[in-house]
Amino acid sequence: MGTGRRARTRRRTAVGSILAVWVAAALAAGCTAPDGRPGDDGRGASQRSPRESSRGPGEPLGPSVLAVKIDNARAARPHTGVEDADVVYVEQVEGGLSRLMAVYATRLPDRAGPVRSAREADLELLRQFDRPVLAFSGAQSKLMPLIESAPLKAVTPESESGVYTRGTGRPAPHNLYLRPERLMDRPPGPEALTTGFRFGRPPADGTAEDTLTVRYPAARFTFTWSEADSRWLVSMDGSPALTTEGERLAPATVVVQYVTVRPSGFQDFLGNNTPYTETVGSGEALVLRGGRAYEALWNRPDAEDGTTFTTEEGERMNFARGQVWVVYAKAS
Repeated sequence: MGTGRRARTRRRTAVGSILAVWVAAALAAGCTAPDGRPGDDGRGASQRSPRESSRGPGEPLGPSVLAVKIDNARAARPHTGVEDADVVYVEQVEGGLSRLMAVYATRLPDRAGPVRSAREADLELLRQFDRPVLAFSGAQSKLMPLIESAPLKAVTPESESGVYTRGTGRPAPHNLYLRPERLMDRPPGPEALTTGFRFGRPPADGTAEDTLTVRYPAARFTFTWSEADSRWLVSMDGSPALTTEGERLAPATVVVQYVTVRPSGFQDFLGNNTPYTETVGSGEALVLRGGRAYEALWNRPDAEDGTTFTTEEGERMNFARGQVWVVYAKAS
């Protein structure tokens, strides 16, 4: 589906209809777990995560997702453990490049990475989860107080060095990996995925789609439907995105979420401003599943809420069971 066609569709949507859909979506919002996700052992809230020794005073005993900030420079590929994530978020960073945020709830990889630094927008993104565990490697000194005051458990090589390891064969900083089993007893379970996503049968309409590319100023992601695998094969910057074992990264559902991307108050050492991706609000989206594309609306009223996706007619948008990729693209 071309960008122009999506833009024309957006222009045809009346403001009053959008508001009505948002209201309906807010009333219908709920947290539905991906009940078909591999690795879900059904033990629910009895699962413990993270370890008692890792919790700070006053932190809840309920399950918390593990979120890992993943390097996505060419030198960081292939990735390790991304295929085990329940949700993979893609966001733009300095210089028009990209980073990934892998969120784990129903299973944990042996290793995850390479792990890199956090960004300000990550804090808003992660507010939808209950005290998530955020694994990252460093951040700007001005940002650290915001991270420390955020409702999450920060895990860095400085705070818990024993849960990280350096790989061989790659130069730093592209060789730092998290060992989740040293941090968490077991996966927290699907109830920790308070994303607002709902899984089930697709809508009746949609447009046949074989491939779709999302472009950042200095990066691009292409998703190609594989009928044999019933998955969307991921390519990054024109090359197949592979796991460490040589398999293709292949989510069941891809969401291109059109958001506001604005300058933040931070910049890198070269002076490039760090983009801030606003994930609270509302707007348009394109949902890929089953070899078809569905135009949708998204709504996240508050930072503590998950994101509700609806059709343009106001019906809840179901995702295919399995891994979900959410690619944040700048709204036109």
